[in-house]
Amino acid sequence: MMIYQLIQQLINQALATQLIEREDEIYARNQILSLLHLTEFKEVDAAGESNFDIPDLLDLIVDYACNQGIIEELFDEKEIFSSKIMNCFIARPSAVNQLFYGKYKQDPKAATQYFYELSKNSNYIQMKRIRNNIEYKTTTEYGELDITINLSKPEKDPKSIELERSVKQTDYPKCLLCVENEGYSGRIGHPARSNHRMIRVNLLENTWYLQYSPYVYYNEHCIVLSEKHTDMVISPTTFLLLLSFVEQFPHYFVGSNADLPIVGGSILSHDHYQGGNYQFAMAKAGDDWAFKMAGYPDVECAVVKWPMSVIRLRSDQISTLVEAGSHILDKWKKYSDEGLGIEARTGETPHNTITPIARKNGDVFELDLVLRNNRTSDEHPLGIFHPHADIHHIKKENIGLIEVMGLAVLPARLKDELVEVENYILGRSSAVADYHLEWAEALKARYQAIANEENVDGLVREEVGKKFLRCLEDAGVFKRNEVGAAGFQQFISTL
Repeated sequence: MMIYQLIQQLINQALATQLIEREDEIYARNQILSLLHLTEFKEVDAAGESNFDIPDLLDLIVDYACNQGIIEELFDEKEIFSSKIMNCFIARPSAVNQLFYGKYKQDPKAATQYFYELSKNSNYIQMKRIRNNIEYKTTTEYGELDITINLSKPEKDPKSIELERSVKQTDYPKCLLCVENEGYSGRIGHPARSNHRMIRVNLLENTWYLQYSPYVYYNEHCIVLSEKHTDMVISPTTFLLLLSFVEQFPHYFVGSNADLPIVGGSILSHDHYQGGNYQFAMAKAGDDWAFKMAGYPDVECAVVKWPMSVIRLRSDQISTLVEAGSHILDKWKKYSDEGLGIEARTGETPHNTITPIARKNGDVFELDLVLRNNRTSDEHPLGIFHPHADIHHIKKENIGLIEVMGLAVLPARLKDELVEVENYILGRSSAVADYHLEWAEALKARYQAIANEENVDGLVREEVGKKFLRCLEDAGVFKRNEVGAAGFQQFISTL
C-alpha cells in the first residue's frame, strides 16, 4: 500500500473518531508529511473505508519510516515516532482542558467520557496491546475477583535494552508521573509522550493532574498526580484530597497506594492516586460487623467482609469522615500486637500504614481504610503480610491498591507456563517450570479423573484465582479466623 494512501486512511480515522475537524485535515497531513521527510502529497483513492484502525495504520506508517531509514528499527524509536504522528491530531493542553470543563458543566460523566475516548483514540491508551491481556473472573466467598495476566507491555529487543544501558541518564522528567511528561517526545529508556494530555483538577486550592493509565487494567483506569515531585505520604490530607476528588467526580472511586515499601506501589517517589469508573469486588463486599466510635456519632463504622483487614466509614459530611479516618490512622500507626506479628516500628522505622479508598454512593461518602504492616522476618523475608513463599510461583510482587481491591495483575510468563500445567494434568508431555511442579502434581491428583481438553483451562484458571485469594489473605494483618477476629476487635476497642 502506498504511503500516501496510509496517511489518508489515518486522517480519515482521525476524522471519524473526532480527533480533528474537516478544517484540520490539510494541516494534519502536512505535519505528517514533514515527519516522513516527504515534500509533496499525491492524491489517492483511500480505498473507501479503511479496514485498519488507528493502531494498525500507525504500525504500517512506522514500518515505512524504518524501511526509509527515517528511524531505526528499535522499540523506543518506533514508539517515539508513532507518538509524534498522533500528536499531529491532538489539540494543545489548554484547548483539551477548555473542552473538558465545558462538558463538565453539563455533566462530570460526559467530561471524563470525552477525555477517555480522546486518550484511547490518540493511541495514548494502548488498546490494541491491552486486548492481548488474559482476563477473567473467579468466584470466591468474598465475591468475584478479577484476574489479569498482563500481556500488554511488549518485550523490548536486546538492542534496545543494550542502548538503554549506554545512554546518558537524565532526570528530566524526574519520573514517569511528573507533569513534564505531557508532550515529551521520549528517549531511549523513557516512554514517548508526545500524544499525552492531562486535565488540571483543583484539589484543596492546589493543581493536581488527571490522566489515564496507558495500560488500563479496568474501565477508565485513571491516575491523579501531584504537580510537585514529592514522596507518597498517607496523612489526614490524603483522605481530604481523595474525598474532594470523588465530590467533583462522583462516578469515580479513587484510592492511594500505601506509603511504605513492600505494602506500597511501584512508585513511591511521586504522590499520586488511582481511580476509575469500575466497581471492584471489595466495593461490593458487605459489612462483617458494625461498631461505634466515640466522638464520631455521625459516622457509620464497619469491618468489611474481605480477606484483608478493612474498616469502612460512611458519612454525608467529608470533614467528619476525614476526622474519623485520621483518628484511625493515628491509632493504627502506633498499634502493636506481638502475638499476631504486628509491631508498629523497629527502632525509628515505621511499619504500620493504610491503603485508603474513597467513593460516593448517592449522598453518602465512603472511606475504606485497609490496615497494612510491612515487617519482614527470617521466615518471610519479603514480608510477613505479603504473599508467602508457596504463592511466589504465581505472584510475589507487592499487593498494591489494585490488588487490595480484588484485581490480580499477574506476570506475562504465566500465559505459557499455565498451558504446560494443563498438559501435565492431562498426562501429556509437558515442560512444567520447576517452581510450579509441586502445585501441578497436587492439581493432577485432584483433577486427573475429571479433566479433559474442554475443561482443563477453566480448572487451572480457578486454581490461579484461589492462589490470588491466598495472596490477599497473607496480606491481611488480622486473619479471618477466631484469633484474627479477636485481634481486630481488640484494635477497634482502642478507637
